[in-house]
Amino acid sequence: MSKGDATRERMVESATRLFMAQGYAATGLKQIIEEGQAPRGSLYFHFPGGKEELAVAVVERHAEHFTLQLTAALHDSRDVETAARRMIAGLAQLVEGGAGAGCPVGAVAFEMAERSDALRDATQQAFSGWTGLLAAALVDAGASKKDAQRRARVLLCAIEGALVLSRSAGDAGPLRDVSSMVPALLSA
Repeated sequence: MSKGDATRERMVESATRLFMAQGYAATGLKQIIEEGQAPRGSLYFHFPGGKEELAVAVVERHAEHFTLQLTAALHDSRDVETAARRMIAGLAQLVEGGAGAGCPVGAVAFEMAERSDALRDATQQAFSGWTGLLAAALVDAGASKKDAQRRARVLLCAIEGALVLSRSAGDAGPLRDVSSMVPALLSA
């Protein structure tokens, strides 16, 4: 990895952590640069569109990362219920470990989807991709396409909401509650 690529990577990682911890609006460019240990002019070199372009990169990176995790969980599990519970258990461990578990896609969508077409599109693509993976697995298990899409969307909403509540409460209780309700969420 070149020095420039490493700098870009550090900025994306620092912005991800900051967006999860304090949100998009509360995160300043100076803070991203300092935490990412990047030279001052490097942000606009790597992200000519500024903070918005950097946030799109954060959303795309997290979407790709979570897609890989979800794909692996679906592949390694006997059914969607087991895969969902595995994913939720992993999120709960992060919350319990104080690792600042959160979803930068959700954070950016909550704050910026109505203000930025680029961020709305990026977050929508992430959520649609995850919903599509879950729905495809449900179709493979015998659900109709329409029902699978609905169930996948409800499950994703429950997980995202539980993650927000878990972060707010400082414990993984809401995530564990959703995990216990996965069978009901996925049933007809």
